[in-house]
Amino acid sequence: MENKLFDQFLGILVNFMFPIKMLLRTYSLSILMIDIIWVVLNAVYAVMQATFELFRPPPVKAVRLETVLVIGSGRGVGREIAIQLASLGAIVICVDKNKKNNQDTVDMIKKQGGSAACYNCDITTKENVEKLAKKVKFDFGFVSMLFYCCGIPSPRSLLTQPPLDIHDTLDLTLTSYFWLIDQFMPDMKKKNHGHIVALTSVAGLSYIKDQMPLSVAQFAVQGLAESLMEDLRINKIDGVHVTLIHIYPFIISDDNTDLRLRIPSYFGTITSSQAATSILESVRRNYPEASVPKHLLYLGHLLRILPKKATVLIRDLLDTGVDFA
Repeated sequence: MENKLFDQFLGILVNFMFPIKMLLRTYSLSILMIDIIWVVLNAVYAVMQATFELFRPPPVKAVRLETVLVIGSGRGVGREIAIQLASLGAIVICVDKNKKNNQDTVDMIKKQGGSAACYNCDITTKENVEKLAKKVKFDFGFVSMLFYCCGIPSPRSLLTQPPLDIHDTLDLTLTSYFWLIDQFMPDMKKKNHGHIVALTSVAGLSYIKDQMPLSVAQFAVQGLAESLMEDLRINKIDGVHVTLIHIYPFIISDDNTDLRLRIPSYFGTITSSQAATSILESVRRNYPEASVPKHLLYLGHLLRILPKKATVLIRDLLDTGVDFA
């Protein structure tokens, strides 16, 4: 008798719970479908927006009176970035370990009527970076923009010089970047205003012969930049921007007139000044990613999604094939 009553009670309970379970499953499925539709709609909107911006880019922002720290301002693209920022009205803090080259950059800026200061520092040690940050903050206060131009090798050095020790490569290209971010980015977050710019070589997109440590370090810089972007997004900080710039060094023609490219009509060559102009345009439009030259950014995106065998074939085809004439 008791077993019969228990079975009846259990049957009633199961019949009662079954529609509730069905309702919960239906509700969960509905929420999932809504989330999927929302993601698809926003993805389509993002693609349309990106396509629209190809034909009508966002307006450039002013950098007048921004305090800009340029690491690696003693030569090449770093020097040209510093000079052009000063011409746009920014207060430029030039940092380089080569005292003479760095002072020459500052003298050029001041000769053109710009505002600049010279700081000589080897950023491959944490203590030096901390001292530099303390001095800069004392002299200028808030640093609103940081350009990291170190670790971009020249075409000649890629081909003729032996690779640096792996520790030296990582310290120059990646580790020092962490130290600089730790010193300056917290202030940017507090004020919800700032811009971090990372310049990386194409070595981070495709392996360069006998330069494995450099390729690994440059690839890691890309991961660091993307992590910074995600950190800002998660913490809902929309006033601080990160821009990752891929530089194809073989197209920089300064002091490399004896270099011969496999496909010169495709790659072409530009000066450091032209490269700096392209970089600053992308930064002032708050692009998260750009390249020099610009059209090769899409090649990098293509190589990420194609099968491995296809990417190898394309890399072999477009291999710069640099040689000395």
